Amino acid sequence: MSRFRVLTASEQVAEHLREQLARGIWTGTMPGGERLSRDLGVGRMTVEAALILLENEGLLVPQGVGRKRLIHMPKRIAAPSLRVKILLYAPEDSKIYYNVDMQHRLLNAGHHASFASKTLVELGMDKGRLARFVENSPADAWVVSSGSREVLEWFADHHLPTFALAGRRRNVRIASTGPDKEPALKTLIQRLVGLGHRRIVMLAREVRRKPVRGSFEQAFLDVLDEHGIQHGDYNMPSWVEDADGLRETLDSLFRHTPPTALIIGESSTFMAVQQHLGQRGIYAPRDVSLVCDDPDPMFAWCRPTVAHIHWDGGPVARRVVRWADNVARGKDDRCRSFINARLIEGGTIGPAPQKG
Repeated sequence: MSRFRVLTASEQVAEHLREQLARGIWTGTMPGGERLSRDLGVGRMTVEAALILLENEGLLVPQGVGRKRLIHMPKRIAAPSLRVKILLYAPEDSKIYYNVDMQHRLLNAGHHASFASKTLVELGMDKGRLARFVENSPADAWVVSSGSREVLEWFADHHLPTFALAGRRRNVRIASTGPDKEPALKTLIQRLVGLGHRRIVMLAREVRRKPVRGSFEQAFLDVLDEHGIQHGDYNMPSWVEDADGLRETLDSLFRHTPPTALIIGESSTFMAVQQHLGQRGIYAPRDVSLVCDDPDPMFAWCRPTVAHIHWDGGPVARRVVRWADNVARGKDDRCRSFINARLIEGGTIGPAPQKG
């Protein structure tokens, strides 16, 4: 079995430039490194290293110091069509914009892409049920969204071409990508503490908490430690992942020592939290600061605008398409990459409410 490797920054830039070249964004000559560095928001040395990689592939031809590189794109050889099943975490995830975009891009690339008829929640994250489901689902390759470590290891152990979209993918030998949200999380906690918040709660899915906490969830507790905030089950409660379970958890949290800030995973859960609290006269940011740890285009339509951790779903979808193309051509693609994320403060963050 081939070992996976994490793409370097220059390799990720080269992948982006390679796709732009294939789409015909530039013809004749390539823009210079200074312009590309400015446009992409990355360092000049990283861009130059990426351009050299494209030179080594024969896509660019150097013409000497101070002169632009010539573009030399061979005729594209279409990849064979692949049957791709997208295994989501929960049924409502089929409406998330980056999942929809990913499916459309796979279809536009000539693959047969469809959402699996069941989700990981409906399969109970049970490996036995998963095995029977996969056996009865005609597919050449699988994209697994927000999978548990046990699920992703099952796919890896069965040598099925699999791509992990987020989830517990660390150290699992399959291709993967997802946002690196920890730097944005640190910025968020620092901002909340600066606004006087001490009772900060994260509502995380069970797959992110068990059997051990994910890196993002552990980073949350570590940052609380850094700011001298003692934490326990209160800060990351267990909850039943359905509408009733969410409401019961919120009612319990706000009954005695209400949190002054809530960090909520997934936009659908965020909206459910906001609605339930509003029905009880609890509003952001007056009574509690609310932050979603995932983006959603509809946040821009909300007033106040929703504070969230933003990342671009486009690179994720493009990476999945490249992986599918590679698998269709017989390449064992196990590369891992990460997408930068940043905090959008929005209007649902405010000072901690005063006691009394």
